[in-house]
Amino acid sequence: MGTVVFDLDGTLADTSGDLIEAANVCFRQMGVGDLLVHGADAATALTGGKAMLRLGLSRMGKAVDEAEVDRWYPVLLEAYEEKIDQHTVFFPGAMEAVQALKTHGHKVSICTNKPEKLARILFRSLGALDEFHSLIGADTLPVRKPDPEPLREAVRRAGGDVSDAMMIGDTITDHSTARAAGVPSILVTFAPGREKVAELEPDALLHHFDDLPDIASQYLRAL
Repeated sequence: MGTVVFDLDGTLADTSGDLIEAANVCFRQMGVGDLLVHGADAATALTGGKAMLRLGLSRMGKAVDEAEVDRWYPVLLEAYEEKIDQHTVFFPGAMEAVQALKTHGHKVSICTNKPEKLARILFRSLGALDEFHSLIGADTLPVRKPDPEPLREAVRRAGGDVSDAMMIGDTITDHSTARAAGVPSILVTFAPGREKVAELEPDALLHHFDDLPDIASQYLRAL
């Protein structure tokens, strides 16, 4: 019985629209209007709130001041929590693949750098929270990805064994986490801006969730 650990943003779901809306709330409060664009800035959005703030500040012609990013980050999180599920959708076949993995006896878990509270709110809103055996967020432990401990803890809380686990992600952060934990790294190619993930040389590329059960059978022990 293996454990499949999923990243959230850009892996299971396209959350970019709601993240961009939250960032633009900050820029409106700064008096400069919407600086991020749906679609065009999706790749940045999927790397996190602070990345969006840095991008917006650079578009204002300002040197990126991390102290200013830190001041606005709570505002972004509050705005995001208020409207967390207006545009977010699971990627095609994502939840069907989760169900298929469970049918084959595997555990499924979430390991995300989204704050745990927000991840739980989002999954509950999407009706999927109870579909996973564990969820580890950015603030669940004292460390976050790419430190391997959140992945390991996600596996342990799911009732699995780290020696029989794999990581599904979309960024170098997920890839580095998997490498540090000593588990296979599987990177998706369908998230915005993730066409070049092959350059990271993961163990496998996932072009569509329909292919995930077969990939899992290659890297996880059979029942």
